[in-house]
Amino acid sequence: MEDINKLIKMIEESKKIVVFTGAGASTDSGLKDFRSEDGLYNQKYDYPAEYMLSSTCFYREPDIFFKYYKDNFNCLKIKPNDTHLFLKRLEDIDKLDCIITQNIDGLHTKAGNKKIFEVHGTVYTNHCIKCNKEYKEEVVFKSKGIPKCKCGGIIKPDVVLYGESLPEDAYMNGLKAISKADMLIVEGSSLTVQPACSMIDYFNGKYFVIINKDKTPYDSRADLVIHDNLSKVSRVLLDYFKN
Repeated sequence: MEDINKLIKMIEESKKIVVFTGAGASTDSGLKDFRSEDGLYNQKYDYPAEYMLSSTCFYREPDIFFKYYKDNFNCLKIKPNDTHLFLKRLEDIDKLDCIITQNIDGLHTKAGNKKIFEVHGTVYTNHCIKCNKEYKEEVVFKSKGIPKCKCGGIIKPDVVLYGESLPEDAYMNGLKAISKADMLIVEGSSLTVQPACSMIDYFNGKYFVIINKDKTPYDSRADLVIHDNLSKVSRVLLDYFKN
């Protein structure tokens, strides 16, 4: 509780907070993270997850890509948890500048946050690789096999695959926000996925906080590190800042 009290004090003293979220922010909504014992990287498939989530797999073996993608990333019925609800509260009390997220699940949007930079894209927009026609997420997740456009092209989710660049607008706007923030909170990220995690290096503000179940390579640089369940911490914060 001492660490959470320190965190509360830091939040109260800050006016321009940026929150950087990873897969751990969504696990209590029922989505799997990547590196934990039962995470996506430890599931049994015929191919490594890194390959099935790569642009190489998408273009060479789209049947394998979409089987894995639809098995693991259908979050249409998934609801925000206390972590997302607290960040909405932080925005409501004019403490939060923006959220930068590695997540593609859209849960920050569902929670009601407005200023979100999705540096790994989102499952909620999709386009035909042949004619560029846009499609909603239901078309992809409810399709049988490989989702196809009327023109015959494959419908590609607007998510960043291994081998692809981050969306420039989200990345550059995120860097700008981090460089101007007086507090940066990392929530539920292992801070190992490049180049997204290197965005942290642009922070020059007063308080750098990491809340993650496991250790990260940035722990030694943080002003406060809390290794605990993120939703549990968020529930305490949500209760404190409810008025």
